[in-house]
Amino acid sequence: MAENPSVPQQTTPSRRRFSWGAWLILGGVLVLLAVLGIGVIRVQRGIQVGDPIPPELTLHTFDGKTYRLGDLKGRVVLINFWASWCVPCEEEAPYLQQAWEHFQGREDVIFLGLAWTDTDDKARAYLKRFGITYPNGPDLGTRWAQVFRIRGVPETYVLDREGRLAYIKIGPFENAQEIIEAIYQVLGEG
Repeated sequence: MAENPSVPQQTTPSRRRFSWGAWLILGGVLVLLAVLGIGVIRVQRGIQVGDPIPPELTLHTFDGKTYRLGDLKGRVVLINFWASWCVPCEEEAPYLQQAWEHFQGREDVIFLGLAWTDTDDKARAYLKRFGITYPNGPDLGTRWAQVFRIRGVPETYVLDREGRLAYIKIGPFENAQEIIEAIYQVLGEG
């Protein structure tokens, strides 16, 4: 029987096998996706107690001083994010100053305030209004806020003597004693 050229011939599909190169590319893509997934999970989880904080973070204060976290190793560091336009920050400000005065004579405790998305003039007026005397400066480029992944203000973080995050407070403190107790806890004296 002659074949009819107008009728398509049925053929059995041939199986293609992946070459080693294709398997390597597929494996590389899967590894890349896993690495990206882990990164996304870390960003979403935020910063956690026990995490080290980059020692190169530097604060240039409103009064011209410079504080680099790496230079503060051996000290407990309270970091408070605030803004002059933030009502809960205004409620918390006197408590932070009272707690600072409680620890001011100690060389192993320091407070750092970071004005978040604020103007220098308004931030300086806020500090003067509440009589804040511990070091404060602007969070230029929101670099600090990005490291701590803050969601708003006020937020407070306390680092242990090794520069690891030891305490987190989202929202305002209710009184100075709450701050003092948190610091003593990190010092190991509470």
